[in-house]
Amino acid sequence: MKTLLAICMIVTSTFIFAAENPASPPLAGAVIKGQVLEVQDVETYTYLRIKTEDGETWAAVGKAPVVKGDKVTIENVMVMNNFESKSLKKTFPTIIFGTLGAGSNLAMMHPSAAKAMDAGDIHVPKASGVNARTIAEIITKSTELKDKIVLVRGKVVKYSPEIMGKNWVHLRDGSGSSANDTNDILVTTTSQTKIGDIVTVKGIVRTDKNFGSGYSYKVLIEEATLLQ
Repeated sequence: MKTLLAICMIVTSTFIFAAENPASPPLAGAVIKGQVLEVQDVETYTYLRIKTEDGETWAAVGKAPVVKGDKVTIENVMVMNNFESKSLKKTFPTIIFGTLGAGSNLAMMHPSAAKAMDAGDIHVPKASGVNARTIAEIITKSTELKDKIVLVRGKVVKYSPEIMGKNWVHLRDGSGSSANDTNDILVTTTSQTKIGDIVTVKGIVRTDKNFGSGYSYKVLIEEATLLQ
């Protein structure tokens, strides 16, 4: 009877420990992969609660446009115990710090994955002027338009403000195709807008842009001004 009671106590203790410690602390230098369950942004960091194969863990990376449901890869992992975040007014028993890797799949950062409002029924007239282009033209002719100023008119289908010191805008005008990622372009600007606005963008075409932490783009428009 005593043996059976002892076994029950051990099993119960094991389940309690597992519930309170859903994931074993990752090793320093490891690569962590998982799906984002929760996001909390502060001034310079983005805190992520991640579901990994080994359970849940908290992670902190440089401020990035991560949303719930994204799949992320965190590299250069450093483990910290009893870390107090003054910004969040919270102490993490265990948290990992690292950088977002190229394996991260962030919906906001990829034009083809952007969840656009009425994306299938957008018909915005082309902007007028010498430098006026459609979105499809900018993407397909990016080599000759590199580092040149363009004007493009489109509908704001996604807007993420104050990320890395800029506002991130996805535009569509009805040109191009989602099949080859020529129907949506990312614009970075300090101007403000909102989803559904029709805007004319004046900015500089950039190609092969790498912001670090796995964020790289074949084509985008930077230093843009939005003329509503």
